[in-house]
Amino acid sequence: MTTVQVLLADRSYPIRIRPGSLSEVGEALLKEFAARRVVVITTPRVAVAHYGAVATSLARVQLYPHRIDVPEGDRAKTLRVVSRLYDELIEIGADRETLLLGLGGGAVGDLTGFVASTFLRGLPLVQIPTTLLAQVDASVGGKTGVNHARGKNLIGTFYQPRLVWIDPDVLATLPPRERRCGLAEVVKVAVIWDAKFFAWLEENVEAVLELEREALSYAISRACGIKAEIVGLDEREAGLRALLNFGHTLGHAIESVTGYRRVRHGEAVAAGMVFAARLSERFGLARDGVAERLSDLLKRIGLPTEPPDWGEERETYLRAIVVDKKMKREKVGFVVLRDVGRAGVFPVAPEEIIKQGRARA
Repeated sequence: MTTVQVLLADRSYPIRIRPGSLSEVGEALLKEFAARRVVVITTPRVAVAHYGAVATSLARVQLYPHRIDVPEGDRAKTLRVVSRLYDELIEIGADRETLLLGLGGGAVGDLTGFVASTFLRGLPLVQIPTTLLAQVDASVGGKTGVNHARGKNLIGTFYQPRLVWIDPDVLATLPPRERRCGLAEVVKVAVIWDAKFFAWLEENVEAVLELEREALSYAISRACGIKAEIVGLDEREAGLRALLNFGHTLGHAIESVTGYRRVRHGEAVAAGMVFAARLSERFGLARDGVAERLSDLLKRIGLPTEPPDWGEERETYLRAIVVDKKMKREKVGFVVLRDVGRAGVFPVAPEEIIKQGRARA
């Protein structure tokens, strides 16, 4: 088993990664936390594929979980769903020793983390991410949150899990589109932080897409390692952690405008990354060719490299960018590339972002 440690003083925690390990999670919870009561938050679709293995593993150590199903995707990330979860936790008599386990993709992880951080001022939290996107991004670093009609993740907390348990084999149940979306986040951490890892992806991306165990496990562990390193240096996004927002300013605008349904998060981030890289070159911050190299890799994965309907939706996107949580006064802290493996934050007016976007339409 590969272990990546997220180092945050007394809130440090491990990320355990091993193919075929889903059936071992019960023993891990008993050993690492002496857990006595578990509530599993999941979705009906994920439950069909994976809840049986988790529940059986928990039962082997005399843990009999209470399961709560929530809607799929971003439909779960609402205050209405949060309130329903609070109601059910109260009804079953949950206390501060009750462990919440998020079993699912990024939306389930964000929601479960938010509920864990706010109910009774904090419950122990374990994440078992079942999508590649969640394994390398949403489950690591302690960001929780739900959406608001005016923007994505506007309501949330920083709250670290006690454990992240990753079984790469569960990705075999995902449709190809979901795997491609997850790879967008793998590419993101590589292009902002680790040029050697980016080059490795250029050589091995097809093997990762085909779920070859060795390549997939390495991609997940290295991506988690990069994020763990960044979070360990800047947990609360005071500076360095903002680099992880590369592609997300425009990406979040795309998701908001399209109602969080038509365009998947990884697809929106992919388009946002290429746009940010092109903008980096136009501002003289990156050498020519960086954006094209990034775009080529994303195209090989099968991800979009430009935002949808950008010209026609100019004013709508502008409003969405202006409300984004990363905005400071009249300018957005826009994450740009300096080179493959190096990124920075550049203050730029939202109108300039829209202008450059129109030039690509």
